[in-house]
Amino acid sequence: MNKTDVILIGGGIMSATLGTLLKKLDPTLSIRVFEKLDGPAQESSNVWNNAGTGHSALCELNYTKEQPNGVIDIKKAINVNEQFQVSKQFWSYLVKEGKLQDPSRFIMPVPHMSFVLGKENVEFLKKRVEMLNGNVLFEGMEFSDSKSELSEWAPLMMEGRTSDEPIAMSKMDAGTDVNFGQLTKDLFEDLEAQGVEIHYSHEVKNFKEVEDGSWQLEVRDRQFGKTDYYNADFVFIGAGGHALPLLQKTGIKQSKHVGGFPVSGVFLTCSEESIADQHLAKVYGKAEVGAPPMSVPHLDTRYIDGKRTLLFGPFAGFSPKFLKSGSYLDLIQSVKPYNVTTMLASGAKEMPLTKYLIGQLMLSHEDRMEDLRKFVPTAKDADWSTTIAGQRVQVIKDTETGGKGTLQFGTEVVTSDNGSIAALLGASPGASTAVSVMTDLLGKCFPERMDEWDAKLKEMIPSYGQLLTDNPDLFREINKDTAKTLGLNE
Repeated sequence: MNKTDVILIGGGIMSATLGTLLKKLDPTLSIRVFEKLDGPAQESSNVWNNAGTGHSALCELNYTKEQPNGVIDIKKAINVNEQFQVSKQFWSYLVKEGKLQDPSRFIMPVPHMSFVLGKENVEFLKKRVEMLNGNVLFEGMEFSDSKSELSEWAPLMMEGRTSDEPIAMSKMDAGTDVNFGQLTKDLFEDLEAQGVEIHYSHEVKNFKEVEDGSWQLEVRDRQFGKTDYYNADFVFIGAGGHALPLLQKTGIKQSKHVGGFPVSGVFLTCSEESIADQHLAKVYGKAEVGAPPMSVPHLDTRYIDGKRTLLFGPFAGFSPKFLKSGSYLDLIQSVKPYNVTTMLASGAKEMPLTKYLIGQLMLSHEDRMEDLRKFVPTAKDADWSTTIAGQRVQVIKDTETGGKGTLQFGTEVVTSDNGSIAALLGASPGASTAVSVMTDLLGKCFPERMDEWDAKLKEMIPSYGQLLTDNPDLFREINKDTAKTLGLNE
């Protein structure tokens, strides 16, 4: 029997983050990582498979819903921003410690903007900026409906724009572009240097709970076709879309009445230097009615392999696979006797989403280009190509507020009663909030050690245990420090 303290399943940003935290909190822990593919960050964490926005609600309009009374609710925006501040603090700590050598390898300053058309939307955006500016986390956010000023902010978006339709943007220079693929690789490289055993091309096939509360995992070496068994006191399932099928194999009661719906994405990309150099921003618009939050249209500056690239999308697609490298049987095999009513109820409730997905599947390249021209009026077909993004699996479960078969948009952790096994399900904002999500997981799965770890957590994350929105002076101090360390704008 191969005994270890901790097993992490999946070679993405979540496992890399949790492994790094655990090794910092207790260097004596023995940790093994199993990744099905032949290297790290090849699925959701890959640089081409996500927008790399560093989700902090600076530009994402779906985090600030307008209520029927006209008031804009900013609670979710504040929460998401708080979580990203935690990530930046932890990365800054690792840079200072020499664990992450060069922050520009994985994070770059890129302004975040929101973009709207039409009188009602302009009024909404103006109110949004006024509301957010009252919170210290969003200080300095600008609003403009002046076409001359907007031409300075986003020249590529304003060139050739002849319509008299009202237009407005908001801008926050403190935004970022994050290459989560590179960050994941750098974290795993450091973990390996600390003795963490990382097994690529190894697939976890099954789980068995042992009498002492630990877990035995059946693991297949895909390269040599050999099966071995490994035992661990704690297991984390961070396998992206494949986390749901693995969670179901554990048999824990928390895996029941939970389903998943896969949604794929398509981006238009432009690497033409003369075009990419005209746009330095991540610009988010408003989603279509019935569209899932992950399909909010955005025009992104990305730094990929040291080169500026533009991505526009995502356009939704459908594949029954739970991973890009998955099986076409993934969806049907995830339907079990204990979740079939949950899945069917969701299908009946989510007809607008189904209609939206069907419409997206029927789009041609020219249709997508027409959507792009709402952002970039002068866009030419020849300059833009299609890239398939990663698979996302949205959680479906029964909830008190939404009833049976409620589709969840977000990221959530599922843990067993005794905290010996945990799984991360869901999608956006995902990677951006990895550090916050993993510290919450520590509290659920290692409650008896949190007092012991408290001082170290506060050393790594100075705001740990506090809300920065309630401590403006602390936020400004921390923000100044992390911006300097990571090479960002305050």
